[in-house]
Amino acid sequence: MSANDSPAGHQPTTPHDDVKRDATDVKDVKDVQGVQGVQESAFLKACRREPVPHTPVWFMRQAGRSLPEYKKVREGIPMLESCMRPELVTEITLQPVRRHGVDAAIYFSDIVVPLKAIGIDLDIKPGVGPVVERPIRTRADLAQLRDLTPEDVAYVTEAIGLLTAELGATPLIGFAGAPFTLASYLVEGGPSRNHEHTKALMYGDPQLWADLLDRLAEITAAFLKVQIEAGASAVQLFDSWVGALAPADYRRSVMPASRKVFDAVAGYGVPRIHFGVGTGELLGLMGEAGADVVGVDWRVPLDEAARRVGPGRALQGNLDPAVLFSSTEAVEQKTREVLDAAAGLEGHVFNLGHGVLPTTEPDALTRLVEYVHTQTAR
Repeated sequence: MSANDSPAGHQPTTPHDDVKRDATDVKDVKDVQGVQGVQESAFLKACRREPVPHTPVWFMRQAGRSLPEYKKVREGIPMLESCMRPELVTEITLQPVRRHGVDAAIYFSDIVVPLKAIGIDLDIKPGVGPVVERPIRTRADLAQLRDLTPEDVAYVTEAIGLLTAELGATPLIGFAGAPFTLASYLVEGGPSRNHEHTKALMYGDPQLWADLLDRLAEITAAFLKVQIEAGASAVQLFDSWVGALAPADYRRSVMPASRKVFDAVAGYGVPRIHFGVGTGELLGLMGEAGADVVGVDWRVPLDEAARRVGPGRALQGNLDPAVLFSSTEAVEQKTREVLDAAAGLEGHVFNLGHGVLPTTEPDALTRLVEYVHTQTAR
């Protein structure tokens, strides 16, 4: 896809100063209107726990494997390479917004992108996931983790610029992997069922573990700052594997690093979302780490999740992704249960309890968005 084919294709220059000035004025007006529209969006209002015209909806992994248009544009392009092509990222991020009418876009990337950007030798292998050539298990291995600079991920800045120009009043969510989940990939060398090497390091050398997570917190914060400064309206921190920990271990060995990430971006004033899988026992602590919105998987009803999280935070979730393989009637019944459980919340963003499964029928997602919007219209 060439630049002129992109959604934000370049405009020809003109030798007339007055024409250029007029064009700039129009752009400035559009920029101001776009920013104002984004801030008044149902998604950001819900994140801020303000009244909304309807419950906003977006889906984790909404951009990707379930969409035939995604498979078409990704054909023959490795995952990490696709994350580094701004025009391709723009197209993939926009696809579910066009198709489903969701209330927010989420930036198409992968949680290991900042690690790759600083030179970690890793790849995303189909059917496996991220695989690290040299796992980090000793103090000497920490030397692999240098600081992340905006120049390392210039393609992110470019892609978000293209996206915000195209999205208008639809918010864009930036995201990153949380320090614990990044550490688990780096220490294990890839995905793990039991996280034995990760836990062995955490329990056996707590100072090395703390230094590892602190460095990853700095890299993660830098990656989120790039996205926010480029135009992301909210950010989500994914801690995919932290549900493997007991609350006491989370509080002692993980929460300081997650809090460091959230504190680093607090000054931007954008909503900060925190999500993990199997984290029912950690929900209160995940909010305490600094989240404005706590994501809840499908295992804990939202009214119970609200009790665990406490006041002052919105919730996001939490329909079981597998429900979408059932009949329309069953999907609506289970969705109604989620909405009923969310009825008393200060703020609610409807989402799945985890990512869209690869073989999900796209039309089921489109119908789900329409159903939530219709049922919750104020």
